[in-house]
Amino acid sequence: MAKVESFTLDHTKVKAPYVRLITEEHGEKGDIISNYDLRLVQPNENAIPTAGLHTIEHLLAGLLRDRLDGVIDCSPFGCRTGFHLITWGQHSTTEVAKALKGSLDDIANKITWDDVQGTDKYSCGNYRDHSLFSAKEWSKDILAEGISDDPFNRNVI
Repeated sequence: MAKVESFTLDHTKVKAPYVRLITEEHGEKGDIISNYDLRLVQPNENAIPTAGLHTIEHLLAGLLRDRLDGVIDCSPFGCRTGFHLITWGQHSTTEVAKALKGSLDDIANKITWDDVQGTDKYSCGNYRDHSLFSAKEWSKDILAEGISDDPFNRNVI
């Protein structure tokens, strides 16, 4: 079985919240796809409940696209500690951290239920499992910790 980089990372050494470049894949025609670890809470110490994480996911899908060029996807980790962000091209971890910070600030302070896309049975595969209250509370907590552009040393942006 192929080795997966994320499973070789020592999760006891990272200091969340942070943004980490996992890998860049270079295509035959020169295209680049970048994969980032958007770690919101400390692994093995905390996990965001599914309803709040689900709502954060739906909101980040639009908010990160408003702030970063080339966003392909933002998908939650199964451990519920953060997200994979996949983009075309290259972005510095500082640039991604700033986009994440701005997005979480919007979730915490500006977003209303009417802003959350995909919350009915036609547009979401588990539309009953959302919580804007939880998304807002977790976003506030993450922002209070500060988002680092380095996973091992706290360099809060």
